[in-house]
Amino acid sequence: MITVQPITLEGHGVRLEPLAPEHAAGLAHAAADGRLWELWFTSVPGPDEVDAYIRGALQGLGQGHMVPWAVRDLTTGDVVGSTRYHDIVPAIDRVEIGYTWYASRVQRTHVNTACKFLLFQHAFDVAGCRVVGLRTDNFNFASQRAIERLGAKKDGVIRRHQARRDGTVRDSVMYSVLVEEWADVQRHLLLRLERGDSLRAPR
Repeated sequence: MITVQPITLEGHGVRLEPLAPEHAAGLAHAAADGRLWELWFTSVPGPDEVDAYIRGALQGLGQGHMVPWAVRDLTTGDVVGSTRYHDIVPAIDRVEIGYTWYASRVQRTHVNTACKFLLFQHAFDVAGCRVVGLRTDNFNFASQRAIERLGAKKDGVIRRHQARRDGTVRDSVMYSVLVEEWADVQRHLLLRLERGDSLRAPR
């Protein structure tokens, strides 16, 4: 049975730091790059919502179903976004990767590819996960393409599944990578990182 705890993950030009209140200013600055909170199908906090966003993530950590990170781009030293494990189910060795967003300036760079590699690697090789899931809004077409480019398999669509920030209800497109598939996905992501390719953030 898996146990997933906050830990710093670093490599390929990024560092994932366990999310803390001191990341608030950096996250607010990152979200302002592109006014990301205006994207109605994402979970990016607005200018006055960052503190509550962090409190909610840390509450999920305390309840055992989330592990949130701030994403730092090591080329600049800036906090450029956030991501987390969520819907952690120890009984079946499953986590999901989500709540992922980045400042506009680092989208379509190495950042998302590197983050996904570190999160998959830790989940499968350290935490002992058997499956890592990803999900996205049915209207977030860029995210769906990005998840598919990771090598994840589409499991299906859950209709009327989850509330959006604006109060509407979304369908969720569900994907996963099984531990038996990780070796091939790992090679695929490492090749992308070596070539400098990028994957847009899912969710």
